[in-house]
Amino acid sequence: MDDNGKEVIIAPVRCQWCGEDPLYIAYHDQEWGVPEYRDHRLFEFLILEGAQAGLSWITILRKRESYRNAFDDFSWEKIASYDERKMAELLDNPGIVRNRLKIRAVVDNAKAFAQVIDRHGSFAEYIWKFVDGAPLNNQWNNIGEVPAQTKESEKMSKELKKLGFRFVGPTICYAYMQAVGMVNDHTTDCFRHQQIAAEQVR
Repeated sequence: MDDNGKEVIIAPVRCQWCGEDPLYIAYHDQEWGVPEYRDHRLFEFLILEGAQAGLSWITILRKRESYRNAFDDFSWEKIASYDERKMAELLDNPGIVRNRLKIRAVVDNAKAFAQVIDRHGSFAEYIWKFVDGAPLNNQWNNIGEVPAQTKESEKMSKELKKLGFRFVGPTICYAYMQAVGMVNDHTTDCFRHQQIAAEQVR
């Protein structure tokens, strides 16, 4: 209560990058950094992180539903069969990033994704090995301490490229690791840091 008897609502402290956009806040509070083991969602984030290259993440979040509609709800089985005609159609879709290389990369990544599943049983089984199967709970005090890439993301990038994946440089791979909770990079003052760390401490 304040001096006038009115209830004072104190907003939780969030990571500095979050800003005030409701879409960004929802993503930060509900998804970013939460360990993800479902192949469907792992594929979705792989595609979205590749699309983000050179752009802001909020731009991609705003196009997320359009991506779901354009790419068959991120079904890698369907995407892997896209032909030149389908890719040309996508290039005319204003709801997604209309970049020929990025669109072709989605198809190539779908094929590579399917091959990884055939070999390992699931993509999650393969990708989580880069952090020994459990999230790395980092202790960054401010956004300036958070790295753009790490030795784990560099190794991931090299392996994924060998398997035929595209738009998977070490910086994109680290952003991917952050998004799917392979690392907990919420800063220590953010209310989500402790919540996520408490769920699964390495």
